Amino acid sequence: MSEISAGDAVTTAATAVGWRRAGIAGAAIGVIAAGAAAGVAVERLTVGRGMRRRARLALDASGPYGSLRGLPGRAAADDGTELYYEVDEVEPDGGTGAGGGESGTGDSAAATGAGTRRRRLFGRKAPAPVTVVFSHGYCLSQDSWHFQRAALRGLVRTVHWDQRSHGRSERGRAQADGVTVGIDQLGRDLKAVIDAAAPEGRLVLVGHSMGGMTMMALAEQYPQLIRDRVAAVAFVGTSSGKLGEVSFGLPIAGVNAVRRVLPGVLRALGSQAELVERGRRATADLFAGLIKRYSFGSRDVDPAVERFAERLIESTPIDVVAEFYPAFTEHDKSHVLPAFRDLPVLILAGDKDLVTPSSHSEAIADHLPDAELVIVPDAGHLVMLEHPETVTDRLADLLVRVGAVPAATNVGGHGSTAQQPGG
Repeated sequence: MSEISAGDAVTTAATAVGWRRAGIAGAAIGVIAAGAAAGVAVERLTVGRGMRRRARLALDASGPYGSLRGLPGRAAADDGTELYYEVDEVEPDGGTGAGGGESGTGDSAAATGAGTRRRRLFGRKAPAPVTVVFSHGYCLSQDSWHFQRAALRGLVRTVHWDQRSHGRSERGRAQADGVTVGIDQLGRDLKAVIDAAAPEGRLVLVGHSMGGMTMMALAEQYPQLIRDRVAAVAFVGTSSGKLGEVSFGLPIAGVNAVRRVLPGVLRALGSQAELVERGRRATADLFAGLIKRYSFGSRDVDPAVERFAERLIESTPIDVVAEFYPAFTEHDKSHVLPAFRDLPVLILAGDKDLVTPSSHSEAIADHLPDAELVIVPDAGHLVMLEHPETVTDRLADLLVRVGAVPAATNVGGHGSTAQQPGG
């Protein structure tokens, strides 16, 4: 089979879903793809298409990232959507109660009941432990926290959940009826997960990108929960608003064109999901270049981590991508941030993040002057995968500060790609 140029790949995919009727849309998407396409074209000078495909398959077969599993449970959102979560318990002897293999559907009783029984002493229930609740970002899943999860297993009780329509969670039932997704809905979803997986005890909330926005929506709708139970929060690569002004590293003319047409293009793509998914598979190289450009800021990312990020993003159906996108331009929660003012707060971002630029983290810090602000050099949007040691170290320090883990805790290389990731 002959090689397909980056420009031909874009044109072929566009034709398959009827972009010819979208006029300027094709050109706008071409602007976004240009940088990634150039990188792919250079790679093709030295690496054949078949070799690249074999390399991806090899990484898929051997890559351990995203393999950690815990005790499974499901929470019911207010529209009936089933939200999947997993709990990593802490055993009395310091071991972890997390499961090691692929988990099934399970239920919340299975996920929390055993841990409750283990905490009983002489017939009296011991105080509930601190629970760290991790919320992931757009087009990702709970597995995006792989390194931080590996580092904290056995040290502190953690909950990892998949946002609606992502990962193992059910497709949003309200969305099946044509209701658009809003960040407020995600805040209510998080409350449902907390009620099911961590109904008592102190909480530490950790959110990346859309996950951080979800935490802000939770605070707006359930301020009493924040006051009574939340011990600390960590915002990673997120924003409190004005995402409609983000340039994505494009020239101003290009980004303005994209803003005008992208919502309509995504709706059109979502209505032709099956054709688009075929196109994504056919143009895997181009999408890999796009994912790398908008996920990472450095050039020496572990290829297995790069491929892991591709798999996470590729697994999000195009109609889900379309359903969630409008929520970000509408997102505005700056007025909610004072709800976290009396808490220990970590705000962390990559200095080369093109999706939620570090200036958005600095804006959050302006509302929370006592927060720790960390801008990670040579880091993009998926900073917790690109520089896991830094993210894990700062998160561990936050947990020590609120007494969630002992002061002598040393996560060391647990968050590093150099160590066996499942260790």
